[in-house]
Amino acid sequence: MLNDSETVKSLTRTVTVKEEQEMAAYLFVHFAGSESSASDEQIYFSLSTDGTTWETVNNGEPVLTSNVGEEGVRDPYILRGEDGKFFIIATDLSIYNRSGDSNRWSTCQRSGSQSIVVWESEDLVNWSDASLVEVALDTAGCTWAPEAIYDAEKGEYMVFWASKVSDDDYATQRVYRSYTSDFKTFSTPEVYIDGGTISNIDTTITSYKGIYYRFTKNESKSTVIMEKSASLDGPWEDVDTYTLGDMTGYEGPTIYKMNGDTDKWCLLLDYYSASKGYKPFVTDDISTGNFTAASDFTFDATYRHGTVIPITQDEYNTITANYTTSE
Repeated sequence: MLNDSETVKSLTRTVTVKEEQEMAAYLFVHFAGSESSASDEQIYFSLSTDGTTWETVNNGEPVLTSNVGEEGVRDPYILRGEDGKFFIIATDLSIYNRSGDSNRWSTCQRSGSQSIVVWESEDLVNWSDASLVEVALDTAGCTWAPEAIYDAEKGEYMVFWASKVSDDDYATQRVYRSYTSDFKTFSTPEVYIDGGTISNIDTTITSYKGIYYRFTKNESKSTVIMEKSASLDGPWEDVDTYTLGDMTGYEGPTIYKMNGDTDKWCLLLDYYSASKGYKPFVTDDISTGNFTAASDFTFDATYRHGTVIPITQDEYNTITANYTTSE
């Protein structure tokens, strides 16, 4: 178990963004629907002022569209960088464009993209062109659900994703990681989570009070597990009191702390097996992993695997001023 000296490890940051108490709203970056059209697999923005009621901007249309690689993106992750710049990274994959392949899910894991798609912005409205950046091993058959977190110990961003590789004939999904300072140049990838013969995908990591919390989908059981560690390098251990470990049919976890002076957190899980999009689970103490289903959340569409970040009032106003909402 982690003792007190281990848990109080400092997570020193140089970030110049607003302090947490100044955050006034939330931005949800995601893809949508059920691969029934090319526009489903693009980048959508949704907003909330309370973290529970969500509305998609831009008249429900994509905000960003990929014209590189497979010309479709899934599993977008948005990060507020240490210099205040925003980055979106996403899986370079279009299931819709593979609709003629009856084995497309198997095909895209064995011969899919080895790259991620990257956008960057200073203000959440003016975004760079989509950039295709190869990050996976040459032997990789796919590069799924990329996410990133700033590693204060190394002074770089740790980017991580799931890949199958040719070494074991694409039998197992493992989570790999690489380091970057600019989302343009990446270090040689290495295995980050290896479950042996158990496939793992859709990892997300957050930190609170000196502890990292990691949520990962165990593909073999179709469950989302929860772990904790004082370092991104581990060792990682299961959160024994986590309450959602036996719940099946969910993936694409994203977690965010509610704004203000509260310890309330929301874990969103994509109920993909029922094609119902995200379902919310809340806790008043993330360290316990004691999450309960919430019933007071509303979504105006079917949101798929994405990320929620807190934003300031000015950032909220900028987005609403530039993208039409129903308000």
